[in-house]
Amino acid sequence: MNFTNILINIRKIVRSVNLESKRIQKEFGISIPQLLSLHYLSSKPDYQSTVTQIAEYLKLNLSTVTGIIDRLEKKRLVARLPKSGDKRKTVISLTAEGFKLLEQSPELLHQQLSRRLSSLSKEQLESLKSSLEVLVQCFDLSEEEASPMITIEDFEALADNPD
Repeated sequence: MNFTNILINIRKIVRSVNLESKRIQKEFGISIPQLLSLHYLSSKPDYQSTVTQIAEYLKLNLSTVTGIIDRLEKKRLVARLPKSGDKRKTVISLTAEGFKLLEQSPELLHQQLSRRLSSLSKEQLESLKSSLEVLVQCFDLSEEEASPMITIEDFEALADNPD
């Protein structure tokens, strides 16, 4: 059996994620994880959350999310505020500038994919899930942590650590 079509399709997916990441960076000056952080904050009451909650949503470690928040804060898209009732803790709040950027941003690839996947039948979803699990096994990635959001950082991490 020829595996070329499978490899081509994987490359198409990787390429589309890469192109989206570059486009978002060029047009808006932020990375996809930063944009996803802004989306998350926009969905929360009072547009606020903790770094820990953002990390859980993105499925990234705290130090990575702290860096994401630091960069967003420098761009004045978020602000760190003292937590009500406990001044030792802070919450991350979406700023007016961050909200404005969100209004201008396009639907992300993973949002489009989620919407389209929701239209598939249960059988199609199960088949897709099984097929992807086989690919994960073939790539020997079953122990890798992963976010439900697809970002170019995921692919760059694989390139940096091919083991």
